[in-house]
Amino acid sequence: MATTDNAGRVVRIGAMADLHCSKDSQGQLEPLLMKAASLVDVLLLGGDLTDYGLPEEAQLLARALSGVKVPLVAVLGNHDYESGKQAEVRQVLAEAGIKMLDGDALEILGVGIAGGKGFGGGFGRGTLGPWGEDAVKRFVHEAVDEALKLESALARLRTAQRVALLHYAPIEATVEGEPREIYPFLGCGRLAEPLTRYPVAAVFHGHAHRGSPEGKIGAIPVYNVSLPLLRRLWPDRPPLRVVEVIVAE
Repeated sequence: MATTDNAGRVVRIGAMADLHCSKDSQGQLEPLLMKAASLVDVLLLGGDLTDYGLPEEAQLLARALSGVKVPLVAVLGNHDYESGKQAEVRQVLAEAGIKMLDGDALEILGVGIAGGKGFGGGFGRGTLGPWGEDAVKRFVHEAVDEALKLESALARLRTAQRVALLHYAPIEATVEGEPREIYPFLGCGRLAEPLTRYPVAAVFHGHAHRGSPEGKIGAIPVYNVSLPLLRRLWPDRPPLRVVEVIVAE
């Protein structure tokens, strides 16, 4: 961490998502993660940590992260739920020292971090409403619950500097580039509502592999940190979004 002229500390927050760790990725993720961690003070992982949501995949990721010395914070993504073993996946990663957030908040190096998976539902006029079949109402209820979890996490933070970590996108701008037909399954505008009430320095999410790298909620920058997207964006540098925030001494 650097020190600024006004005696504040610069905290470098790095974020990436969609690692999709599997048996086929053995030996590939460790150098990537070690390089990323060497560039930042805190490393955030925005979901789809595993490919099929298997505890064995989480164990492989835990081993790949075992040499990382900076604090690690993560949320789960939809792939981590695929096998119905998300609780085991979360436990494996938590036991490896990764701070797992699911509507939770914590403070690291003076920066507050609120995190959750999020959910789909669409954006703007295309946001799905709780009308009609029970299945539709359950889908919308899940989206509302995830937005409320994010709001609860943000409300608990008392730090001057805060960031939010999600898997699903809170705005349409960062999914642009994906087929429009699947926008409702890539994120939900309901996730943006808590961020207008509890502003943050930055929002990070993944999930939209072919989306756009950044957008805004008002003045708040939103970054799509999906690993496939960052690799295309920066083929000659580490696929990592780094944001610097200044924390008062």
